[in-house]
Amino acid sequence: MKVFDQNMLMLVLVLSFLCNFSRLHGADPTDGFTNIPLTEANFKIQRPYNLPVEARYSFENGVRRMWVYANDKSHSPNSQTQPRTEVRIMGHDYSSGVWQFEGYGFVPNGTTGPSVVQIHGATHESSTIILRIYDGELRYYSGDLIASNMYDKWFKVNLIHDVDEGKVTVFIDNEQKFETKDRGPGDLYFKCGVYAAPKNISYYMESRWRDIKIYKK
Repeated sequence: MKVFDQNMLMLVLVLSFLCNFSRLHGADPTDGFTNIPLTEANFKIQRPYNLPVEARYSFENGVRRMWVYANDKSHSPNSQTQPRTEVRIMGHDYSSGVWQFEGYGFVPNGTTGPSVVQIHGATHESSTIILRIYDGELRYYSGDLIASNMYDKWFKVNLIHDVDEGKVTVFIDNEQKFETKDRGPGDLYFKCGVYAAPKNISYYMESRWRDIKIYKK
């Protein structure tokens, strides 16, 4: 009987390990989600208000390239925010449920300080989560380190926002890297590109994105 109990305990431990390993290392974060079809109408480009779109954005061979300079204007003449060139996902704002952003990002060496992907909106803040690049490190705002050595390579990003549970999970290249509480419900939507931080930024900032998808449960 003791041998049977020991074997059962070992089996439970092995299964638990395999489950956790799969969740953290290589599991598809989109399992159980439904893909939402996107068209070009869902991609709104925010850029310095005094410039044409093509001065800060290109879309070639499936790659959306966005760049901005530290002394550029904001996206609106009435805005006091930092300069940006971002894709704002339109038509799929949300305030409840479980939603997910997926995309492949690329940040060239030398870009430092901008947000490259975010969930905009919260109860008392302007954003739920922002991922910024500082000297090749991907960080939660300017704090917690999420991933290192991110320059000059394509990396896959999955942001999962469970609004009802108040939780945001970050996957990089199918590995769970970070989890945090959100900042309360609101009018929520996804953005990616380059949005300068208030300080410690490079003069030139750029990121590229491809294969952007939105999922929900």
